[in-house]
Amino acid sequence: MKEVKILIPTDFSVQAEYAYLMVKKMQEKMNAQIHFLHVLSVPETVSMGADGSIQTCGEIDVRYVEQQKSIAERKLANLNTLYGSDIQTHLVLGKVTDAIVQFASANEYDLVVMGTKGAWGLKEKISGTETQMVARRSTVPVLRLMCDRSDLDIQHVLLVHQFDQPSHENLTLLHMLVLDFGVQIHFLQIVSGSVNDKREAVENNMKVFAQLNKISSYQSHIVSDSDVENGVVHFNQMQDMDMICIGTHGKGGFFHHSATEKLINHLFKPIISFHLQSAK
Repeated sequence: MKEVKILIPTDFSVQAEYAYLMVKKMQEKMNAQIHFLHVLSVPETVSMGADGSIQTCGEIDVRYVEQQKSIAERKLANLNTLYGSDIQTHLVLGKVTDAIVQFASANEYDLVVMGTKGAWGLKEKISGTETQMVARRSTVPVLRLMCDRSDLDIQHVLLVHQFDQPSHENLTLLHMLVLDFGVQIHFLQIVSGSVNDKREAVENNMKVFAQLNKISSYQSHIVSDSDVENGVVHFNQMQDMDMICIGTHGKGGFFHHSATEKLINHLFKPIISFHLQSAK
């Protein structure tokens, strides 16, 4: 069984606890190595040496940063007390989103798991959530959840995709879920207009996609709706999925929010986002 390296960014909140409980659930059937990362948010002018010493440009009090670092180290050590010595902990300095993305990529993690409070309205337009921003930029798949899902029985995973131009995608984690949990994969494409007019073409594209990505068993679904977000929500009201997997092109901002980011902020389901090959 392949070992999976999983990174849990933590601010020591209950949301990070939800992430850990989800990973422990996955660890029941996966050979998972669990790492916690805490980012001490500081300006770029502050750095940490290999020996843990703090350097600044002089505008920020070194003693204050050292005090915050000491507090964070104690909290990380407490995670080992709570969860056992098998977990590994890491502390880095920098901007939270940048540091998580860089750390996950540089250390070749297979999955980043993050709890989120979500975001609605003006908050979403101005800043969004850190999870949303990490999902937008991370080349490592990101699993987000909003609540304790330690009781989740992972049987049905919904892959939401635009199958018009089938290509090989980074679905390693999805294959692991099939292998370790025996999940049933469901393909879903949201279309506008009549489903019957597009069914044959979409199902043919799904077949090609499955072949390219070595998916031997799946159920196909096509739903007509106003947009992807509403389509996924309405589909889940009819067929309750355990987990959702959706690709992102890594686009976002005040005037453009991808369907993936909207779902991350709004849908109370575990969601795995991955970067589409065309986004690279």
